[in-house]
Amino acid sequence: MVKIRLARRGRKKLAMFDVVVADARAPRDGRFIEKIGTYNPSTTPATIELKDDRAFDWLMKGAQPSDTVKAMLSYRGILLKKHLQIGVIKGALTQEQADSKLADWVKGKEAKIEERRNKLSQSKQAQAKARKEAESKVKEARAEAIRKKAEAATAQPAPAENETAPAEGAEG
Repeated sequence: MVKIRLARRGRKKLAMFDVVVADARAPRDGRFIEKIGTYNPSTTPATIELKDDRAFDWLMKGAQPSDTVKAMLSYRGILLKKHLQIGVIKGALTQEQADSKLADWVKGKEAKIEERRNKLSQSKQAQAKARKEAESKVKEARAEAIRKKAEAATAQPAPAENETAPAEGAEG
């Protein structure tokens, strides 16, 4: 049985994975038939680079994806493409209909991804603005405290001298 699965590489706590087609009996990081992509979960969002046509070919030949790879293939639309192609083979729909359905799905998916990226960038900008405002408030509070302390320091000795002067004049 042929599987499409991940093979780990990279150093400790900085894992990267190769998406490989391998015999199910082969070890995880051992011999494989073909490397069809890479997966880097440590980036935000996770980076998935796949040769879509090769993954589709292997799926059509009967290769079974692992759970993680199945999620990645679904995210990229390769499983939908397989589903539509099986429908074409069975005669349920034409190749043009399948291609248009896939194109519509891809367009909607790209819109969702772009919307999410925009939302993330806006939230980052809002957080940066909030941090800057908080820092300026703290800076203003510190400046006000320093100003009050300086006023108190300059105002305090003057009344002390004035109080002692009339007291001396009263005695004399």
